Amino acid sequence: MRRVVVTGLGMVSPLGVGVNHNWSAITRGQSGIRKIDRFDASDISSRIAGLVPYNSEIFGKGKEYAFDPDKYASPKDQKKIDTFILYALAAAAEAVEDSGWTPEDELSLERTGVMIGSGIGGLQTVHETGRTLDAKGPRRVSPFSVPAMLINLASGHVSIKYGFKGPNHSVVTACASGTHAIGDAARMIALDDADVMVAGGAEAAVNRIGVSSFAAARALSTGYNDTPKEASRPFDEGRDGFVIAEGAGILILEEYEHAKARDAHIYGEIIGYGLSGDAHHITSPAPDGSGGFRAMKAALKRAKINPEDVDYVNAHGTSTPMGDGIECGAIKRLFANTLETVSMSSTKSSIGHLLGAAGAVEAIYSFKTLETNMLPPTLNLDNVSEPCQGIDLVPKETKEKTVNIVLSNSFGFGGTNASLVMKSV
Repeated sequence: MRRVVVTGLGMVSPLGVGVNHNWSAITRGQSGIRKIDRFDASDISSRIAGLVPYNSEIFGKGKEYAFDPDKYASPKDQKKIDTFILYALAAAAEAVEDSGWTPEDELSLERTGVMIGSGIGGLQTVHETGRTLDAKGPRRVSPFSVPAMLINLASGHVSIKYGFKGPNHSVVTACASGTHAIGDAARMIALDDADVMVAGGAEAAVNRIGVSSFAAARALSTGYNDTPKEASRPFDEGRDGFVIAEGAGILILEEYEHAKARDAHIYGEIIGYGLSGDAHHITSPAPDGSGGFRAMKAALKRAKINPEDVDYVNAHGTSTPMGDGIECGAIKRLFANTLETVSMSSTKSSIGHLLGAAGAVEAIYSFKTLETNMLPPTLNLDNVSEPCQGIDLVPKETKEKTVNIVLSNSFGFGGTNASLVMKSV
């Protein structure tokens, strides 16, 4: 099997645009969660979210980390694509530039593919198209509605923009989409289907239909509407649901010798990938954590390492009353003999839950951890809940620690689980 490394990173998150800005903000303990102000949420039980900051909003015009859609698509083209695609284009632009991989020869273009996942895709377009249809009839429905809704069009637009003609694929596995996309893309390189893959996830479901639907499922935090930065509190006794968020994370995956030959900067290597299914419930994980445990165990087996080799875990850690405890139980089971040497935190405490983009953004944070030996903190961790006690959860402040191997988890509705193992090179 061929080795797979990462040579480029790109991110759009509630903390802003750009990987370096994001890393600086998250390791300083900043939060990107705020009250929803883009639409009327007054009649929804959860009125907070991790919103990508636009130029016209809280950070002020001209801030380099505020999102400017005009940088990535013309105003005319923006009307033809959904916001999740726009976020994917923005994160891909940073990642491609960071990697320095902009080939022009036909063979290189044919050996470069795209694999971008999303949990929900063009939900705002679905919402707006339905309203137009009801109010004005079918003749007023845009011919761009379907391509704006389709999840694989994030991959499609990135492929078209750069002329990448290799595998053009997408992943739809709810909140595990980003992690599955990276793992599947890595396997394509390992199996010689491509030399380079643009991989990750994108999501833009913070709208009335998205927030209302998750609120109806009683999945969202409702008790911190007046103190939004305190709402995402993984592993804490006071957690009451996740905070919905939006954004995109894109990584450039590359075959090791290919990257070395062009003297590319290498952030680290993907050495393990594990998948499993709970076969239990449409929204709730198996109470014994067996699904997540098996995904992690499979990832370690593929990486040919033991639990004691793992230095840090970027947890799924969504801040739901049930899910966090179950993940902690699976972690304790896997690391039973080495719990004192492993650390774990949830970056969702800073940015909320990006759904299908979460795993990709968290993989980027994991590679930055490998690069800097800094563990991002779990914010708002005041009182560790009983199932999570005994684990180093990096409460409130960034921690310095020598890190050579990181495990990153993503679990999703339908009982889908994915884990990645990454190491320094």
